[in-house]
Amino acid sequence: MSLLNDALRAAEQRQDRPVAPGIYAGGQSPANNRRPVFLIALVVLAIVVAGLGGYWLFSVDSSSAPAEPAEAAKPVPSPAMVEPEPVQIQSTTPQTLASQNQAPEPLPPETTEPDIMEPDTAKQVPAQTSPVSVAKREELEPSSTETETQEAEPEQTAITDVKQVPETPAATDRSTARELQKLVAQGRITDAERRLAALTREQDAPRSRYVVARALLVDGKQDQALGWLPSEVSAQNPALRLLRARALHADDDLAAALETLTSSIPPVEGHAEYRVTLATLLQQQGDSAEAARHWAALIAWDDSQAPWWVGLAISLETQGELAGAARAYRQAAELPGLPRSLADYVQQRLQALRAG
Repeated sequence: MSLLNDALRAAEQRQDRPVAPGIYAGGQSPANNRRPVFLIALVVLAIVVAGLGGYWLFSVDSSSAPAEPAEAAKPVPSPAMVEPEPVQIQSTTPQTLASQNQAPEPLPPETTEPDIMEPDTAKQVPAQTSPVSVAKREELEPSSTETETQEAEPEQTAITDVKQVPETPAATDRSTARELQKLVAQGRITDAERRLAALTREQDAPRSRYVVARALLVDGKQDQALGWLPSEVSAQNPALRLLRARALHADDDLAAALETLTSSIPPVEGHAEYRVTLATLLQQQGDSAEAARHWAALIAWDDSQAPWWVGLAISLETQGELAGAARAYRQAAELPGLPRSLADYVQQRLQALRAG
C-alpha cells in the first residue's frame, strides 16, 4: 500500500505543476488541450496501480504458502543442537592460511598424531610401527641366531656325552682306594675285601691292594694279606713288594722276604723305608757288609737320621771295624730323635768300646 500511496502523490504533484508556456504563435493555446493530458495521466496511473496490486498479491501468496525442503533453504541449527565432529575441515581463508604458515607446535615425547583420515583412506595406508612395539616384538620373538643356538645346544650336549672319556684304570684304582680307606677306618674289613675282590677281577689295582693288605698285616693277619699280594702283581710295585716281604718275615720266612726285596731294589729317594727294611733283614741274615752298604747309602742321602747311624754302627762292629763303629755310635748319640731304649744301647756300646 505504501508503494500505491507514493504513486498517487507523485501523480498529484505532476498535475499541480504549471504548464510551460508555449512558443508564442501569435495567440493563446486553445482550451481543449487540457482534456487529452488529463486522460493520459489517468491511463498511466491505472497502469501503475494495476502493476503494484499484482506485485502485492504475488508477495502475499508466496509468504503464506508452506516452504518445500531444499538444501539451499535448510535451517541453520543452533550451537546447542550441533554435535561436535571428530574432524573439522577448515576452509581456505586468509586467516587459515596465516595459521597454516605458522610452525607447528612440537608433539610431546612418545605421542603420535591423531589420525585425520577417513576410515576407507586409513585402511589403504600401512600403519607405522613404533620403536617400542618393535622392541617388544623382538623380545617376544627370539632372533634366528638365538633359535639356531638353542637348537644346536641339544646336539652339542649329545656330542659332549659321546666324547666323554671313560675313567682310566689308574683313576678307578685311586677312587676305590679312598673308599677302602673309609671302610677300614670304620672296621669293615670284610666289606673292604669284598669291594677289592670286585675290582681285581678287572685290573691289578695296586693302590687298593696296598690299603687292604696293610690293614690285614697290622691286625696280624699276614696270611690273608699275602692272599692280596701275589708275586706276579708285587713284582711290578715296590710298595707291594715291601708288604709282601714283611708278611713273609712275620711268617718266619726270612729267605723268601729277602728274595722278594732284592728282586728289584728301588732308589733311596722315595723308597727309604724299603731300604731300611732290606738293610735290617740283611743284618739279621748275617750279611753285615751288604747291610752296611745300604745303611751308608741312606746316610749319604740324609745324615740327620740317628737310627740309621746306629744301624751302620752295628754292621761295622759285627765286621770288626770297631773304630768306625765307635764313630757311628757317637754320631747317633749327638742327633735328636733317638728312642730311649736305643739311646741306652748306644751308651752301653760306647762304654764297651772305650774299655776294650
